[in-house]
Amino acid sequence: GTFGEIFSDIVSSRQAVSLHEEHVFSANSLNATRLGFSRAVGIIGQVASVLNPHMSDPSYGFLPGGFAGRVQTIPGVTDFLGAPTAQGFLSSSRFVFWNSYQGGDDAVLTRGRHVLKFGGGFERMQDNQISSGNINGSFRFDSLTQFLTNQPASFEANATLAPPDIGLRETLFGAYAQDDIRLQRSLILNVGLRYEMVTVPTEAHNRTSVLRNVTDAQPSVGTALFRNPTLRNFEPRLGFAWNPYSGKTLLRGGFGIFDVLALPYEFSLSFQRVLPFFQTITGGNLPAGAFPTGAFQRLSGQSNSGSAYYPESDPKRNYVMQWNLSVARELSSTLAVTVGYVGSRGVHQPYRLDNIAMVLPENLSPAGYLWPCGPDGKGDPCVAGFLPTGTQSNPVPSVVLNPNFGRINTTLWRADSFYDALQADVAKRVSHGFQFHGAYTFGKSIDTLSATEANDAFPNGLFNQLFFDQRTTRGLSDFNVAQTFVLNFTWDVPGPKRAANLLQWALSGWQLGGLYKASTGQPFTPILGGDPLGTRLNETGEPPSYIPGCNLIDPNLKKNPAGPIYINPSCLSLPQTTPAIAAQCQPFGFVAGVSAGIPGTCANLRGNLGRNVLIGPGISNLDFSVFKNNPVKRISENFNAQFRAEFFNILNRANFASPTQNLAVFDQNGLPVPSAGLITSTQTTSRQIQFALKLIW
Repeated sequence: GTFGEIFSDIVSSRQAVSLHEEHVFSANSLNATRLGFSRAVGIIGQVASVLNPHMSDPSYGFLPGGFAGRVQTIPGVTDFLGAPTAQGFLSSSRFVFWNSYQGGDDAVLTRGRHVLKFGGGFERMQDNQISSGNINGSFRFDSLTQFLTNQPASFEANATLAPPDIGLRETLFGAYAQDDIRLQRSLILNVGLRYEMVTVPTEAHNRTSVLRNVTDAQPSVGTALFRNPTLRNFEPRLGFAWNPYSGKTLLRGGFGIFDVLALPYEFSLSFQRVLPFFQTITGGNLPAGAFPTGAFQRLSGQSNSGSAYYPESDPKRNYVMQWNLSVARELSSTLAVTVGYVGSRGVHQPYRLDNIAMVLPENLSPAGYLWPCGPDGKGDPCVAGFLPTGTQSNPVPSVVLNPNFGRINTTLWRADSFYDALQADVAKRVSHGFQFHGAYTFGKSIDTLSATEANDAFPNGLFNQLFFDQRTTRGLSDFNVAQTFVLNFTWDVPGPKRAANLLQWALSGWQLGGLYKASTGQPFTPILGGDPLGTRLNETGEPPSYIPGCNLIDPNLKKNPAGPIYINPSCLSLPQTTPAIAAQCQPFGFVAGVSAGIPGTCANLRGNLGRNVLIGPGISNLDFSVFKNNPVKRISENFNAQFRAEFFNILNRANFASPTQNLAVFDQNGLPVPSAGLITSTQTTSRQIQFALKLIW
């Protein structure tokens, strides 16, 4: 964060104009035509105030003429996001200008037992963005010790002062036909077909720059991003509604295919700041003392000072199949219940990775993926960051997937998703002044990665997962909530029918209301700090190993003197060596010629902990309200002075948030992180009470 030293805003505005025309040809036919235009402008990261003058002091800058930059990924320490720019924006601000031109036509035709609906539409999308990027620079430290001894792991900054504006252009076309067929008085069948396609994104200034193959030495400029997978997007739909017997039961079901089109939001971040239109400085292996000013001078002349974008060149059709079945029953004139099942299956879902320019594993051993180690030229035979093909006289450093670029942003259409849920609903309409509505969902969402637009779209998501093996990323979705229950009610409290005027006023007009919500938590994944595998990625999410049969939630959650610790560290360990791979393992904490490290551990072995295996704290929250209505007939028939007392989180329950700021359980050297699993925030506020007077006329 910015530790309360900077306050920033998101400034937005929107304008829209629409034209709608309906024409009734007869009692059985209707046509509607519409045209529209909308424009949205957003500035993300405009600084409202700077409380600490050191934030604007260039003597703290990482780059010549700049201010203090970002310091990130120190296990147990909150990231420092850096000072603002000289222009009054956050160092990673964005400017968004969105234009949408839309048109469409819909017709309805009734013929006997058929109700035909058909039509089509188009949308022309213009997505214009400027992303400032990392103007003030960013250092990464893999441990608190590295930070205190000034041994940064990597540095990244802009080498181009003025980021280019990117204007993505796409056009969407769609058409549909649907028939509602009344087969019987109590049975309706719905059959439909939709076609929907979108053009491949182009750039208004011919600044498309992509890698056709991930190993290309130079990007291809001005060419199509990928082969269009949407040209055969036919989407069948089928549904029914059956109201048998007495008419108090309704059975409904449906199935449909829904295409997920590749729209500008999936690419806008990836197109920002790529070669040859923009250069960045990225590098590791920095000497001690490079923080804060030494890294820029050391890295500014390197050849891999830039980023590239690699979208999958021949993506498959991305679609979601959805189905549902429900039964509703009217129990009385005011009470009804519904129980249903819903499911979906996503195929070839997109996901974005910030960087795949990484050192690849040497092999998949029985214990897991093993990264290479080799002679370091100092007498040690197995050191992460070197290849086993080297010798002591001629050590060979390990090389990233494509050393021509410091970073390779990537979009792949290879993810899958699965969702199944039981839903129950009970609703009571108003009678005797009382009504309520309750809903319960029990479900599970599984995918191979959840982020589409940004790698860090969810605070509990992981960075830069293994793109080449989705078995390692399959798990609960980042947004999965297994159970949710919501209940709301209102009650118009009956007042006395006969009483003295003052007593009748005091006891009449009262209304009580409440809203209760309970849900289980969202999943997250404990990680290792730094980059012990030697992948050379700036942001990693490397897992530790899990001890089978152990409860990952700390049983003494609230008894820790340092604060609530959610993760049970005794359930997690450093990846362990085995006899089969012992000769290929570098122990954690190994320092050539200084320390032999932690015996039995293997720093270059990926841990066995799965993605999103730990469920965070849930929510239980009750809001309550008391209203007093005071009609004033002397003013008008409808005039009402309503007194309102509202209590949010009336039980004052501490709904802890997941410890997403303290996921690292071990640091780069294999030492336990004391703050691992420390909860630092809540999902809801403490009890809040507000009073108001509302005048209604």
